[in-house]
Amino acid sequence: MSEENTSAPKKYYDYISVGNRTKQEAYFVQQHDKNSMLLELLKPLKDKQILLIVKSKKSADTLETTLKENTFKALGIHGNHRSSQIEDAQIAFNTKALQILITTDRIFETMELKGIEALINYDLPFEAPDYFKRLRTVDEIGEAISLIDPEDEGQLATIELMMKCEMKEQELKDFTHTNRAQTSVKDKTKKPRHKKVAQRAKKKAEIKSKWIPVEKQKENLDKAE
Repeated sequence: MSEENTSAPKKYYDYISVGNRTKQEAYFVQQHDKNSMLLELLKPLKDKQILLIVKSKKSADTLETTLKENTFKALGIHGNHRSSQIEDAQIAFNTKALQILITTDRIFETMELKGIEALINYDLPFEAPDYFKRLRTVDEIGEAISLIDPEDEGQLATIELMMKCEMKEQELKDFTHTNRAQTSVKDKTKKPRHKKVAQRAKKKAEIKSKWIPVEKQKENLDKAE
């Protein structure tokens, strides 16, 4: 009788594997409504350790002020801060003295963060591969939430193509999207269309046609090793 193989299955960290085993949600929202939506999304996450990533230093500072005004323990850290300040922020987050750390990709990559339970992509990264550097922080143990504005749709399509799966599209119940170009009450209650439904459906179909099943991708990786 052959000896039973009790070794643990190999764990893959490629885009497809990480993307398929990590909970991801996408909320479509215009840029000027992001702060309001973020505050609503944070309500059920009040007991979780949250990493919030933005594109710019200005956004990090603005969000820190907004979240503190709403009684969250938040801190924005970016390239304008000293190394000692970045290290102090890292320690505060890892010891749970700080609940929400707001930072940019450049600073995030220099930090060693532990216990991240929720990743919020306030902005998608400039480069699609950087999304997966973020996603690995919550791989299997947490969730990733992305706020997608109209300019992000192309980047979203690229990310979904790379991981061969879609982020689950969600709508925030009772959230009111506003339209800056209009001032009437009627217009303010409308939800943003982003792109026409037919165009988005066509784009998704094109992306899906290029997907390779996860099992097949793993077979290819095994053969390459």
